[in-house]
Amino acid sequence: MSQITKQQIVESVPQKGFFGHPKGLFTLFFTEFWERFSYYGMRAILVFYMYYEVTNGGLGLDKTVAMSIMSIYGSLVYMSGIIGGWLADRIFGTSKAIFYGGIFIMLGHIALAIPGNIAMFFVSMVLIVIGTGLLKPNVSSVVGDIYPENDNRRDAGFSIFYMGINMGAFISPLIVGELMKTSFHLGFGVAAVGMFFGLLIFVLTKKKYLGLAGMHVQNPLQPSEKKKVFSIFAIATVIIAILVAIAIPRGWLTFDSFIAIVGILGFLIPTIYFVVMYRSPKTTAVEQSRILAFIPLFLASVMFWAIQEQGSTILALYADTRTNLNIFGYQISPAFFQSFNPLFIITLAPIFAWLWMKLGDRQPNIPQKFSLGLLFAGLSFIIILLPGYFGGTDALVNPLWLILSIFVVVLGELCLSPVGLSATTKLAPAAFSAQTMSLWFLSNAAAQALNAQLVKLYTPETEMMYFGIIGGTAIVLSILLFAISPIILRFMKGVH
Repeated sequence: MSQITKQQIVESVPQKGFFGHPKGLFTLFFTEFWERFSYYGMRAILVFYMYYEVTNGGLGLDKTVAMSIMSIYGSLVYMSGIIGGWLADRIFGTSKAIFYGGIFIMLGHIALAIPGNIAMFFVSMVLIVIGTGLLKPNVSSVVGDIYPENDNRRDAGFSIFYMGINMGAFISPLIVGELMKTSFHLGFGVAAVGMFFGLLIFVLTKKKYLGLAGMHVQNPLQPSEKKKVFSIFAIATVIIAILVAIAIPRGWLTFDSFIAIVGILGFLIPTIYFVVMYRSPKTTAVEQSRILAFIPLFLASVMFWAIQEQGSTILALYADTRTNLNIFGYQISPAFFQSFNPLFIITLAPIFAWLWMKLGDRQPNIPQKFSLGLLFAGLSFIIILLPGYFGGTDALVNPLWLILSIFVVVLGELCLSPVGLSATTKLAPAAFSAQTMSLWFLSNAAAQALNAQLVKLYTPETEMMYFGIIGGTAIVLSILLFAISPIILRFMKGVH
């Protein structure tokens, strides 16, 4: 298995059959559709579940604490992708990682669906963190595997794949948001069913449509390495357990200190990975140059996701407490607004895919697309501060303001996110392919670790300053990134 080449993998996958793309894109499209249906359905109501009163079916936590937990949870979900990528690259391959991850995610949502206490809530979070870390980076990595080298369909393929992600993310908040009016746990149960369907499609179609893709262990552990690695894992687990057992009773490990630790890890882990990959003897000189080019793109991604991911925290709270939810006499769920981001992506993704194909060699290069993504993200926060400027921070806001802000950040997302997925597969060193995809998702982990601190600064009194400073910072960084894009391009060594 370890001797399988990229060409053999591509030849094992039927190259025509899904909108002019490899048939394997069908399997990955619908697997990720149902996984995202599951994840975003749960996420759409999770922050409300945390801060709604117990009498209303929630956990009764403080709003700021709930948003910090939501951010830390999101950070850990993406941070766990490093472990998932490592396991795929070194032990059992991406296909098994996807399957095992789906099982963990389904069990996590089942745990949430069982009425219980806050302990059950944290058990479910652990299961979903582990499962998403195994599944998400690896399913995206397999998308890159099914295309030949320098295939012009690749960017368009990732845009189609990205549309599948967002179809699931669009439908689930509408269903789960309505169900939360009856019971939060009923909504979480529907999320578990969604993950089951994703696993079913993957198992039934992978052999015929994916061929050898995902079956290859890219950089397997040698027999001499296995004992050492497993010993390190066992020792680390014991040490962490002992430290936690000592720190909690003594008051050293509090919620605030845990947020700080995750915040440090959010930036420390990717830094370590960049250094390890760059210095590895398995990384060629060309690959080293591409790693250096990846760093500013990674930092731009952190800034972008720091804004975009506040859709499930600050903007979710904004929808619940600052937005007029009475539409023509019907009280809509605040979770419904989380369907607008994927709805706009579903609508616009084919247009962006067509645009990049139409422009061909004349399209903006990767750093320029990233700078556009940052620009739109910054503008989205400038837009959402305007209702407070014109009408004050006490009156309920017309929902169109929130929808417009979401629309603008989606324009940025389509410039950055699918392009970033594709660029990662192009820039990744061969020996670290799945782990580099995990590194890409770590930009989201770092962003949400940062958000766990930022959300503490948001109050009705600081609303305009909060949106203005963060949005303005993103706009300035977008201009800087555009200015240095020719330098980044030189380091990318032929990747455009």
